[in-house]
Amino acid sequence: MKVSAIFDIGKTNKKFFLFDDSYNQVFKEYCRFEEIVDDDGYPCDDLPKIEKWMKDMFHHTLRDQRFEVKFLNFSTYGASLVHIDADYRPVTPLYNYLKPLPDKILNSFYKKYGDELTIARETASPPLGMLNAGLQLYWLKYVKPEIYDKIRWSLFLPQYLSLQFTGTPICEYTGLGCHTGLWDFKAKDYHHWVYAEGIDKKLPPIRNTGESSTKKIEDNIVKVGLGIHDSSSALLPYIKADQKPFILVSTGTWSIALNPFNEAVPTKEDLQNDCLSYLSVDGKPVRASRLFLGAEYQFQLKLLNHQFQKEYGYHREIVFDNEIYAKLKQDYQRFFKFKEIQAARDQPLETNIDHFSTFEEAYHQLLLELMELQVQSINRAIGDSKITRIYVDGGFADNSVYVKLLSISSVLPGHLWVQPLVQ
Repeated sequence: MKVSAIFDIGKTNKKFFLFDDSYNQVFKEYCRFEEIVDDDGYPCDDLPKIEKWMKDMFHHTLRDQRFEVKFLNFSTYGASLVHIDADYRPVTPLYNYLKPLPDKILNSFYKKYGDELTIARETASPPLGMLNAGLQLYWLKYVKPEIYDKIRWSLFLPQYLSLQFTGTPICEYTGLGCHTGLWDFKAKDYHHWVYAEGIDKKLPPIRNTGESSTKKIEDNIVKVGLGIHDSSSALLPYIKADQKPFILVSTGTWSIALNPFNEAVPTKEDLQNDCLSYLSVDGKPVRASRLFLGAEYQFQLKLLNHQFQKEYGYHREIVFDNEIYAKLKQDYQRFFKFKEIQAARDQPLETNIDHFSTFEEAYHQLLLELMELQVQSINRAIGDSKITRIYVDGGFADNSVYVKLLSISSVLPGHLWVQPLVQ
């Protein structure tokens, strides 16, 4: 059977899929790895272990008589760079995008190149510290110059994984456009600060995301893709399947509302509310709004499991209950203090689960409170554009309570269509 192989490297789950010629999934493997710490003692992904798992998995598949691998590609979370030397070996750990940058470095950068909201608007990147991947290079240049000098190329994570099979370092638009602070959306080129610091010399040539290289791997001829930022990869099949204006809500650790029908430059207010622009595979702006939904959900879910003595996974069996919903809405108030989402909302001083008599009731309440912020995020991505549909992709597409709450929300009254997956 001829198959296409895909590695999907998320922040939480690392996944491997095989699809047949009709795009039916014929094999999947999920894996999680314990984090390690970087050279400063901050938690980060274990890149060598992930890399070894990928190579072992792929070569095992090549030897499996059931499959003939014709294509290979990579999708990973964004805002992460792998810095390699002239021999293509990493010279740093895979720094965590949540790692804080020193105030001294940030102040130095903005003193040189303008206030943070001006830079943010020009690069369509809210000021997010290490999540602005370009600032990671600025930080290395001035805090770890001995390491910076060893860097020949800095690759976004999808392109580093592709490099392991092609031997060719490249850059592409979806990585550059992922709130990196590197790209000037008006000039359609690197921002002037990138040239001023000489950082452009550390970034490999930009190629079209849809390109591939034909390689011989263990006597197999395989077309290997360049890799793609995961949210951008989620958008592609919907664009091909539906030309009517829509929003895609790509869910996981982050919930990202993507609007390819709005190229408006984000305002300063947008940027302050985590609304920005990405770049599509062809370099066009895509309006996006981000919410740390999955991270908050997982944190609160642990509290619920502990309170009601449930094993992890119990929540997967819960379906939307209209009676519980009606009861909660009748006298609605907030009971969860959010930890991972820094949202401007009135909330209790502490999470109060004791108010609820069952796990199911508390779970519906949690999703109700999260949905308030999800709706706000989607509305920011919509902006002034005329949207008639919402697609939901990723982990929450299988969550009955989330999907039902979104479908009865006021995002697009009278016009809402929530569709978990385009076939």
